Amino acid sequence: MKQKLAIFASGAGSNAKKIIEHFKNSPVAAVALVVCNKPHAGVLDIAAAAEIETALIERDQYKKDGYAQFLKEKGIDFVILAGFLWKIPQPLIDAFPRGIINIHPALLPKYGGKGMYGAFVHEAVIAAKDAVSGITIHYVDEHYDHGDVIFQATCDIAPGDTPDQLAEKVHQLEHEHFPRVIEQLLTGK
Repeated sequence: MKQKLAIFASGAGSNAKKIIEHFKNSPVAAVALVVCNKPHAGVLDIAAAAEIETALIERDQYKKDGYAQFLKEKGIDFVILAGFLWKIPQPLIDAFPRGIINIHPALLPKYGGKGMYGAFVHEAVIAAKDAVSGITIHYVDEHYDHGDVIFQATCDIAPGDTPDQLAEKVHQLEHEHFPRVIEQLLTGK
């Protein structure tokens, strides 16, 4: 039986779109639900175009129980964070032990933690004059950007690269690797 995936996203949804496309005709899994905390986020349009159910969540309820019971009632097997900006509450972590993963736009443990997302990460990497950056896919625990690392991929930073140019390189890595790594986790291969 196909595993049911829920994607949590807060923004435009480019990673969510790649994951939806990857699993569209997969015998392994299907994206059954897109969960969002912003009523005008682009990811909602992507889900609608793919005819995937959406859930717009409210902060107080989310902090209280993480919508864990709702996800269980929907038959969700695995939760994927793809640009979701709220910290995952303990009830949701408890409901999906080693069943929630996140993608971070840097090589953890560097440039992770509260406030380190999107452009803030790329600006920090450029300011530190690092020669490489990349992505980290990791299990989610009770701390921001802290769980066990599943996969990392790197990209070079050229002299003079701007945070926007670095963001584009990192997005390419995300789109290339995230759907494939999810499938590997689900199949154990």
